[in-house]
Amino acid sequence: MALFVKHNPKATFEQFERAAEYLKSARPTAVNLAFEIDRCVVMARLETHMTSLYPKLVQHAKTEMNNLYEKNLSMAKFAETELQKIYGDRPLNLMTICNTGVLACGVLGTALGVIIHLNNQNKVKMVYASETRPYLQGSRLTSFELLKEGIDHHVVVEGAASYLMRNKLVDAIFAGADRIVENGDTANKIGTSSLSIIAKHYGIPFYIVAPISSFDLNLQNGDQIEIELRDQSEILKFKTHNIAHPDAKALNPSFDVTDHTCITGIICENGVIVPTSPANIRAVVEKK
Repeated sequence: MALFVKHNPKATFEQFERAAEYLKSARPTAVNLAFEIDRCVVMARLETHMTSLYPKLVQHAKTEMNNLYEKNLSMAKFAETELQKIYGDRPLNLMTICNTGVLACGVLGTALGVIIHLNNQNKVKMVYASETRPYLQGSRLTSFELLKEGIDHHVVVEGAASYLMRNKLVDAIFAGADRIVENGDTANKIGTSSLSIIAKHYGIPFYIVAPISSFDLNLQNGDQIEIELRDQSEILKFKTHNIAHPDAKALNPSFDVTDHTCITGIICENGVIVPTSPANIRAVVEKK
């Protein structure tokens, strides 16, 4: 939004708000983007001239980035305490999906931030990073971050999850969230729900790690979450090359909803929500 003001110094506040709505439409499933953009709109409404808004938006972004690091670190420490209750201090085999580190969050990260923090405490033995089809955020981004941190890991296909858990190669799983509703149902990258169901079957702790800005308590359950459907070419092609028959069609939901009954706990900057009931969620999220 700051860049919009910078490149459109003569824009009206109505144009600013239209730009905000347009940007929000890029991520209909994720609530964080809308939450932060709405804060920018509130700031704009307090100004008398658009020219005074740009430096305030930039400063707001810098302040929030600093705050976000502290929030992410708090989540990582809460996760560390949770795992310590189960496994003590031994190094663990962990699994994650999509990318939830610095490349996604700008700072430490949520689910991947937990893994990086645990590694700094010498509590990580191996990480399994789901490749995350079709955009391959796991193999392209998460693996890159793990390499930069010197964390031993394997990239695995989503279909390998059951093999890993059945053979006791995973101690705990951490995933991020694009939207968490009142009962704890959670929208996240496609494949997260399957991962949680397999984890529940094998009795492996499955945690959602997300800031309070990811919670949407206006929705009662996951059936009310809008799931973004993306272009079928993401599945049928790799770059410009067909990887399916030219006449093939594909359905490409970018997110799925993980049922709250398959989530061991939700970790946010205010604490750990266990079990994931509406009352427990509100108690933690609304904690002052």
